[in-house]
Amino acid sequence: MAAKDFIVAIELGSSKMTGIAGKKNLDGSINVLAVVREDSSSFIRKGVVYNIDKTALCLTNIVNKLTAQLKAEITQVYVGVGGQSIRSIRNVISKDLLPDTKVTQEMVIDLMDANRNMKYPDLEILDAVTQEYRVDSQLQLDPVGIQCSRLEGNFLNILERKTFYKNLNKCFETAGITVAEMYLAPLALADSVLTEAERRSGCALVDIGADTTTVSVFSKNILRHLAVIPLGSNNITKDIASLQMEEAEAEKMKLKYGCAYTDNGDIDNSLKLPIDAERSVDSRKFIEIVESRMEEIIENVWYQIPSDYYDKLLGGIVLTGGGANMKNIEKAFMNHTHIDKVRVAKFVTHAITSTHPDITAKNGTMNTVLGLLAKGDINCAGGELNANGDLFSGQKTAQGVAEQRTKARQPHEIQPGIVQTEAEKRQAEEEARLAREKKEEEERLAREKAEEEARLAEEAKRQNSPINKAARWFKKIGKQIISEE
Repeated sequence: MAAKDFIVAIELGSSKMTGIAGKKNLDGSINVLAVVREDSSSFIRKGVVYNIDKTALCLTNIVNKLTAQLKAEITQVYVGVGGQSIRSIRNVISKDLLPDTKVTQEMVIDLMDANRNMKYPDLEILDAVTQEYRVDSQLQLDPVGIQCSRLEGNFLNILERKTFYKNLNKCFETAGITVAEMYLAPLALADSVLTEAERRSGCALVDIGADTTTVSVFSKNILRHLAVIPLGSNNITKDIASLQMEEAEAEKMKLKYGCAYTDNGDIDNSLKLPIDAERSVDSRKFIEIVESRMEEIIENVWYQIPSDYYDKLLGGIVLTGGGANMKNIEKAFMNHTHIDKVRVAKFVTHAITSTHPDITAKNGTMNTVLGLLAKGDINCAGGELNANGDLFSGQKTAQGVAEQRTKARQPHEIQPGIVQTEAEKRQAEEEARLAREKKEEEERLAREKAEEEARLAEEAKRQNSPINKAARWFKKIGKQIISEE
C-alpha cells in the first residue's frame, strides 16, 4: 500500500548521496519507510558539487528509487547544505540613538537586515546567527523595551562560495526537484545528537566525514563558530594506500586494524599485518601512519576552536560521523586537546524505527540525514502510483513549496539554520525592492504634500500680515475715491 504522509530528506555527501523517507508520529518518533544510497565520489568532492549534470542525474535516480519503494509520488524534498567552503565570520552592526530611546522590534529588524546586506567578495550569506545585543554597555539576548543611547548587534554570518551555492541550486533545478527547505547540515546534525546540557554549558561538535571534518562550537544554546576542515577519514585510507595497495584494500585494513591511539607499551614490534598473500607491513609502521594523520586532523580541529572558548567547553567534545568509529578515538582527542570529556555520538537522540542495516548499524554515518528528516514538517507525498508508474489521481495531495508561498520570506523571518534557495532569495530581493520603491514613493508624495501645505500656510500668513492688510485697506479706499470722483 502506498504511503500518503511522509517526509523526504537528501544529504549530498562526499562518498555517498543519501535519500531517506520517513513518517513522523504524534509522540515525536520517526518510522523510516525507505532509504537509498548512491556513490557520489566522482562528482562531489569535499562536500561540494563539481559536476552539475551527474549530481542532477544521481538526485533523479534517488527520487525515482524512493518513489518506487513508497509507491507514491514525491513532490518536494528537504536538503542539507554543507561542504568545504562553509565558514563563519563574526560581524557587528551598531546604531546610535537619542538618549533614553526605547528599543523597538523594528530597530532590531533593521540591524538584522543591515547585517544580511553585508557584501563579502565571492561569498554568499547562508545564515546569520544572532549572538547577543549590546545595549549601551550591557549584553542582552532580547533588547526590545530597554532604554539606551546605543544599540549594537553581534552576529555570526555563515558563508559559502557563491559558485558552490549556485551549483547546488542548479542541480535541483536541472533534476526538476522542488526543494521544501534547505538546512545547514551542521546545525541539523547538532539538533539531532547534542543534548540540551551540552549546548548550554558549551561544547564542540566534530563531524568526521570521508573528505571533510566539520567543527561546530556551541555555548549558551547559541552557535559560536563553524568551520569545515578539508581532511577526513579518506585521508587515512590514502596514506595506508601509499604502502602500494588499492584504496579498497587500504580501507579494509583501516577498518580492521586502524586505531587512533595506541600506547607505546602495547605495540608488538614483531607483529606483521598482512597486505595480501605475499606482502605484509610492520605493525608499528602501520600504527604510525594512522596516528600521524589522525593527529593532524585533531590538531586542525583544535586550531579551529576560538581560543576564548577553550575554557568554556564544559560539555566537552562530541564526535560523530563515520570517521569517529575508529578505535580509541576518544583517547586520542583527550591527549591532544586536554579535554577530559569526550564522547562519540553514534546515533541521533530521536526515537527511530527502521530495519535498514545502514540505520540499525548506529555507526554515525546516517546521523546528518536523520537530523534533516527530523527537521521536516511539510508533507512530501503526492499522488499514489499504479504498477505502470502512473498516477491513479491527477490531483497531487501536496503542492510544491514554491506554489504554497505566494510571498517570499524576508531574511529576518526565517528560522535559524534554514538557508534560502536561490529562487526564494531572488523573489525576496525583488519584493524588498518593490517595497522599498513603494515606501520611497509614499515618502516623496508625503514630502510634496507637506511642502505644499507649508507653502499655502506661508502664503496665508503673508496675506494676513499687518502690512498686507494695510495695503489692501488703502487700495480699497483708493478705489472708492476714484469711484466717487
